[in-house]
Amino acid sequence: MSKIAVEQSLTDIQQALRAKGYDVVELKQESDAKDSDCCVISGQDQNVMGMADATTKASVISARGMTADEVCQQVEEKIR
Repeated sequence: MSKIAVEQSLTDIQQALRAKGYDVVELKQESDAKDSDCCVISGQDQNVMGMADATTKASVISARGMTADEVCQQVEEKIR
């Protein structure tokens, strides 16, 4: 199954993805995203200084304003 890196604060999304059988790792630092198929971030501190350095080629999903189910749907679409 696909490996999904999820920001630490998004525990409900971590649980929902695990329930669907995904290998979920907490996204604590940039290196956690390295081997992931997809990353889920809260979007709260996204691009704060107007700089966006890519650290992974994986798809990145901002969970801001989304439910856990909506994020799961986005993950499924991205990793197909």
